[in-house]
This record gives sequence, C-alpha cells and structure tokens, in this order.
Amino acid sequence: MNRHAASMLAGAALLALAALPHSAWPADEAMGPEAVAVEPSSAATGPAGAGPAAARPAPDAAVDAAADATGEQITATPVTAAGAAATGTTDLKPKGRLRVLEADIPAGTRKRLTWTSGTPIEGFVVPVPVIVVNGKGPGPVLCLTAAVHGDELNGIEVVRRVLDDIDAEELNGAVIGVPIVNLQGFYRGTRYLPDRRDLNRHFPGNPSGSAATRTAHSFFTEVVRHCSALIDLHTGSLNRTNLPQVRADLRVPQVTRMTQAFGATVVLHSPGSRGQLRRAAVQAGIPAVTFEMGEPMRVQPEQVEHGAKAIETLMYSLGMTRQRRYWGDPEPVYYASQWVRVDHGGILFSDVALGERVSEGELLGVVTDPISNQQHRIYAPASGRVLGMALNQVVLPGFAAYRIGTATSKAAAARLSAPAVEDETPDEEAPAEDTEAAPRG
Repeated sequence: MNRHAASMLAGAALLALAALPHSAWPADEAMGPEAVAVEPSSAATGPAGAGPAAARPAPDAAVDAAADATGEQITATPVTAAGAAATGTTDLKPKGRLRVLEADIPAGTRKRLTWTSGTPIEGFVVPVPVIVVNGKGPGPVLCLTAAVHGDELNGIEVVRRVLDDIDAEELNGAVIGVPIVNLQGFYRGTRYLPDRRDLNRHFPGNPSGSAATRTAHSFFTEVVRHCSALIDLHTGSLNRTNLPQVRADLRVPQVTRMTQAFGATVVLHSPGSRGQLRRAAVQAGIPAVTFEMGEPMRVQPEQVEHGAKAIETLMYSLGMTRQRRYWGDPEPVYYASQWVRVDHGGILFSDVALGERVSEGELLGVVTDPISNQQHRIYAPASGRVLGMALNQVVLPGFAAYRIGTATSKAAAARLSAPAVEDETPDEEAPAEDTEAAPRG
C-alpha cells in the first residue's frame, strides 16, 4: 500500500494517538491585541473567455509609494523558489532551541507530543496530537493547523501528507503540525466545541473567560507562540465549497511575501475576522494565512493534493527543503469579494461551477419553490470569479450562495483601505462572548 493510499488508515490512526499528559507550558510575554485570520485561495481554471482574470501583479514604484502613503502593503508578485531570498521570503524568525509542550526536540528528530486545553469535564482530558519535526539545519518554525472546525477534513490529510514527506535529517528549520485542533468537534462531526462555540472566533483567548476562550488561550500560548509562520487549513462551511485559496492580510509585508510562494494558488486579500487564529497570529507578530480548500465532511483527493503541493512549494521557497514542485501559470490576487445571497426560499440549483469566471449579469443559479414550482433566478452582481459557492440544497431567504472575487488593478488596489470582504462563515452570528477582551498581560 503506498503512502497516499493509506489515507483512511492514517486518519483512523490519528484518533489513537496518545502520549503522556503534560502540564501547561508557561505563558510568554504579555499577549498583543486579538489577531485576525486570513484564508487561502486556490486555482481552478474557468472556461476560456468567461471574464477578466488579472495576473498576479508585479510591484512597481507607484504602488509601493501609494502603499507607504496609506500605511498598507498590498502588492503581490509571483515568486520562484530561486528568488525567495531576494524577495525576503526567508526573513522569518529562525528557530533556536526547540522546546514545545515541556519537551525538548533535538535537531534531526521527530516527536509526537500532546496538547490538552486545560478545560476537562469531570477530570477527563482529550489529548490532541502535536507532531514536531526538528530538522538538522537552521531555518524557520512553520506551523500547520487543521480541523480548528471539527468537520473540516481536507486539511487533516494535507498535514499528514506534508509531515510524512519530511526527512528530519534533510530539513532546514522545523515543522509543528496539529492535524486535528478541535478533536472534540472532530469526534462529533461538528465544527463547534462542546459548548457550541466556534473556536476560530476566540483567539488569542482568555485564561479566565469561557471554555472556548480558555481553550483558545491554551493553544495559542502553548503551541502557536513557537511558530515563525503559520498556515491554518480550512474548508467551506455549512454545505459550501471553496476553491483552493490563500486568504491573507496583504497590508502586512511579511504575509504578502508568504502568499507569493504557494505556487499557482489564488490569493484573496482579507484581514480576517476578530478572534480568528490567523488574525491573532499576525497581530502577535507571526505571519499567518488561512488556506481554504473544498467542502466539509469529505476528504477530496484533488483538493488535498493541491494543498500539500502548495505547502511543499512554500517550504522549498523558504529554503526548508530541496524538493521543488512545478506549477502552471500564476493565479490572480483578488483584493475584494462579495457574497451573493438568495432572496427566496426553495431548492438551489447552480448553473456555474467552482472557479468559473463570470460576467456581470450572468446567471449563477435558480431557486425553485418545491410547492408552487415558481423559479427565482440569481445573477452575478459584478464580473469576477466564483471563489466559493453553496452546494445544491434547500435554502432560506438571505442564504449566502456564491462568493465572487473581483480582480483589481494595482492602482485601484492601492487605494483600498477596507476591501468588501465578508467573513468565511456568512450565516454565523458572532457569539456574545466574542466581546470578551483578551488579556494584555
């Protein structure tokens, strides 16, 4: 049985991972303000001539000057592995002595550790596997997190494949992989924690807050603080699917450079929502992106392959590995996107495909009333690309059905200070305890 054919067995094995319990790793210095998550975009080719697709722009003096004037850095250029050092992709914090979860990981070794949130019920704990590969050579500490939402499975297999392909003897730097962050949600097949809260709305957390904020604080302090850079893997939510895409705050230069090394993967500028892991990491000085791919509750081989290839491309660009991956043409950067919502309830039938380029006024889909047989057509409000969409299903009025990304010119992008980008979960209300202030000390 080859490595990738063993995916299902490996997924089952993840449930059995265990190690000795550990006490809490001491907190670092005072935490900064809550950070915002950024998500990735990928690349499926739409039909020829279906609409404009701006190639990933190259930097120029005019854009850089405009960015300096607004305090924002929003240029994005394709970066080859050979040019990584020249563009500053390798300016991430280098690893020192690697001690994670009270364990020392010597250079050239691999260790499986466990993290527990410190919020057990009646004395029971749920040990979450944390795999650390410390290479022999110098380099950054790249963290890979998946299943922050327990029903999002593609990222779990991406992390497993990437970790399985790493040879600690040849690795420069280190990789910390957490395939299933929300293990309790994973067991129950839900995106949420047992207290019905979304973990990805509570980072960097609060040691004295709700169960969700305590869990977020524990994970952020004990694991994320060790990262030089972070990739948080997700899928679409609530019966939606996403084109493989990197979502990132392109106003942050280190984050922008990071997005340029994912190969032929779409990038969507998005500062992220309050409480998201990506945003919290960026605000703590850790460059981070969200990598979206596919739909929940399924393992999709094509999406997984794209995700693993993109991360391995980034690692090559960072000088961490010698394995070079080859891609086709560069994909665009989208500086704005908008959700198209249905105005009537019924059964949604889509006329467009994920990744397809659409023109303003083009038919996206139809909602049919199953009783009256009345049909309501949904049209594209602007030209762009379908970055995310609902699966065919029963919908209620107001349901977010299509996410359209808009490619803009460099000059227009430089003028954007607050792009129209909605949250990754457009139908989810922020929980009341999202208003809890994170501790500053």
